[in-house]
Amino acid sequence: MSGNIELLSDTLRRARSENRAALIAYLPAGFPTVDGGIEAVKAVFEGGADIVEVGLPHSDPVLDGPVIQTADDIALRGGVRIADVMRTVREAHEATGKPVLVMTYWNPVDRYGVERFTAELAEAGGAGCILPDLPVQESAGWREHADKHGLATVFVVAPSSRDERLATITEAGSGFVYAASLMGVTGTRESVGEQAADLVRRTRATSDLPVCVGLGVSNAQQAAEVAGFADGVIVGSAFVKRMLDADDHAAALAAVRELAGELARGVRRVS
Repeated sequence: MSGNIELLSDTLRRARSENRAALIAYLPAGFPTVDGGIEAVKAVFEGGADIVEVGLPHSDPVLDGPVIQTADDIALRGGVRIADVMRTVREAHEATGKPVLVMTYWNPVDRYGVERFTAELAEAGGAGCILPDLPVQESAGWREHADKHGLATVFVVAPSSRDERLATITEAGSGFVYAASLMGVTGTRESVGEQAADLVRRTRATSDLPVCVGLGVSNAQQAAEVAGFADGVIVGSAFVKRMLDADDHAAALAAVRELAGELARGVRRVS
């Protein structure tokens, strides 16, 4: 099984050829239920997302802010398992033909078994994995199995990353680089700020990989701002908040579909 890293790369290239950024959405698996989460991913794709990151809920999410922690808690109390994450990836990819990644902390993967995890993710049609807390210097075993199954390994860089550290990270990664727009946890912000533009510039100086910006983007105006300097705009908390605030599941699906449409128009309005 070759995996779908080529589909991921093609999607990012196509967005660039259209003189826009790609819209990358994040939703946790199992939220509000496994079936409901799958429907939400499909709705986001229908609204205009190019790529979706499916989160593997974790009891100690060091990078996630309160909105995503709330959703993760709902999913965990509902009994979500890694098999449900794989099912979410499979059904979303099969229904849309679009690239789906998993975003996960390292501990669940390590416990599950790297070979088993990568083989099942590739078999499900997954494009790769974002591993925010796996140090690059400890990632050789993961990357060996990911490469074998044709999966992208996406690492996270931050404004605090020095240039030589950026070069080490981008050399090891594949698919794209996840640039955290600011120090701190996920969540919506009033402004994405100049730190993100500087981080993208410094990261591009070390690699030809696309650089996609996340943490803090919540509306079309911010998406347009980030699209002016990044290859992709990553939005998570804003989607989850729309679902948490909805009166029922049908309203939640309509809300995330609508937000995806607004953001998709934003990434096309490059300033």
